[in-house]
Amino acid sequence: MIATAVLPPTMLRVTSVVMTLFQAALMAAGTILIIGVISLYNGNARVLDGARSLIPEVLAVRFGLVADESGEAEPSRENLSPRMRGALDYVSRRYRVSTEALEPVFATAQSVGRNLRLDPLLIIAVIGVESGFNPLSQSSAGAQGLMQVLPRYHRDKLPDAAGSLPFFDPHTNVLVGAQVLKESIQRYGDVAEGLQQFGGALSDPDRRYSGKVLAEKQRLEQAAQRLRGNV
Repeated sequence: MIATAVLPPTMLRVTSVVMTLFQAALMAAGTILIIGVISLYNGNARVLDGARSLIPEVLAVRFGLVADESGEAEPSRENLSPRMRGALDYVSRRYRVSTEALEPVFATAQSVGRNLRLDPLLIIAVIGVESGFNPLSQSSAGAQGLMQVLPRYHRDKLPDAAGSLPFFDPHTNVLVGAQVLKESIQRYGDVAEGLQQFGGALSDPDRRYSGKVLAEKQRLEQAAQRLRGNV
């Protein structure tokens, strides 16, 4: 029989943190490389400079350390409602993202949802369908970030203090994306139709995009109910 070494719990936690940091750094470096090649090809080095400045933000998001304009941390998991906490645990398992990285996203969705009178779980469901909770996601059409916002149409919604590459910042992306979603729902007077508009799928008679988002929202609701049933 081959002997195996058993690491103490403290060492296991340290190893886990180091591996998570290493993975996040690789993800950021890969994105910088891609953006760098594109920017140099186009003769625009300023894009590359902006991408470099994004690395600390990406690592901060990965560890749930995103700060607001006052320098204070975003609302933590302790400030989330029981409904949002239950959904967060489900999302962490389903998308294989740490709860620490998800907490600022959920806190923003909860806050923005309250201000816009928009169900925060609908925002979370859209994020799951659009990007799988990858804040650096970008589509072939140029849609960016968690909610896949198109910068060329929605720069007017950016807050005054938005930094470089703002649509890759999770807090800013959710802030703007939720506004776009709310406007789409108000315009069509129906959640399903508003979702179709948001997803650029109004011409789809089967309403597959809205069906996918609403099915994900239903799973989030069920996860939240299970948590409340266990409390």
